[in-house]
Amino acid sequence: MDYENFKESFIEDLKQGLAERGFEDVKVQVTEVNKLNESYEAITVTPDGSNIGINTNLETFFESYENGMDYDAVVAKAVDTAVKGFDNAPAVDVASLTDYEQMKDKLAMEVVSTDANAELLSRVPHKEIEDMSIVYRFVLESNEDGRASILVTDQLLESMGVSPEQLHADALRTAPELKPVVIKGMSEVMAEMMGMSAEDLAMMGMPTDPADEQMYVATVPDKIHGAGVIAYQNFMDQAAERAGGDFFILPSSIHELLIVPDNGQMGLRDLEAMVREVNATQVAPEDKLTDSVYHYDAQAKVFELGEKFEDRKAEMEAGIDSKDSVIGELKAKKDEVAKTPKKDVIEKAAKAKGGEAI
Repeated sequence: MDYENFKESFIEDLKQGLAERGFEDVKVQVTEVNKLNESYEAITVTPDGSNIGINTNLETFFESYENGMDYDAVVAKAVDTAVKGFDNAPAVDVASLTDYEQMKDKLAMEVVSTDANAELLSRVPHKEIEDMSIVYRFVLESNEDGRASILVTDQLLESMGVSPEQLHADALRTAPELKPVVIKGMSEVMAEMMGMSAEDLAMMGMPTDPADEQMYVATVPDKIHGAGVIAYQNFMDQAAERAGGDFFILPSSIHELLIVPDNGQMGLRDLEAMVREVNATQVAPEDKLTDSVYHYDAQAKVFELGEKFEDRKAEMEAGIDSKDSVIGELKAKKDEVAKTPKKDVIEKAAKAKGGEAI
């Protein structure tokens, strides 16, 4: 069956399945979900008398059906998902959701592509940082099973009576406490993922001394929307300390960043090509940040797009060359004067004043 027929049957069979599991009084409806980086049709299941519903991606279930999963098995999976959601739903005081004083300590920051989220950004408070935008989220609960959170919208912020400037200031304070920065060397990350020892790393030719790392991973403890650390006040200094000075930032995904020391080992064009290839082949569309590469000048404390850094660097070098040229000309004139007989110099000076030499 096609998607529309699947949707119609799926809703009725999901209701029946939930009733058989003891959830007879539930409201099941199809809603359009607009999330950062993606939008989709979802099944929203809300128990009778509750203001909190469970959202699950309807399109994902249809894809499972199209890929060969038995229809009844797809429905059973949806029923299990909804029941698990009910059982694990956090206790939420709905009244507190509009009380900013209670909610502000739950503020986290995330970064997304400005271009890819233009429509959604028109409805949410945000702050641009190069071609990315900082957005804000109240995190109600976060654990290994996922998280419950609320994206801060203009409408929600207005109902709270809070300005975007106040929201940003509070997020700068709370986000690093709620989701602190975690920066690890790539070798350390791989060792943890693969259960490898220092000896194993050495055998693979990978650095075992942190000082020898050529790439670092920056994220947050739960690794969810960890790229938001780029908006933290002290992040650049922390990263510069680990990188040993200037560095490039590669947007691995919305969940993490890669830090590459600017030590001459890799150039901007190579890094840009790497980001584009990884985004095209390894990163899910909903997890993509941008195809850009960024640079941080630790001395000047300037964060900017890599191409802007290259232009600024070229201008600085041109300025130095120009200065050297001027200094050279002045030195040449000084040498010329030094070689000129004193009598000639005096005569020239006197004539310049309209007088005579003695």
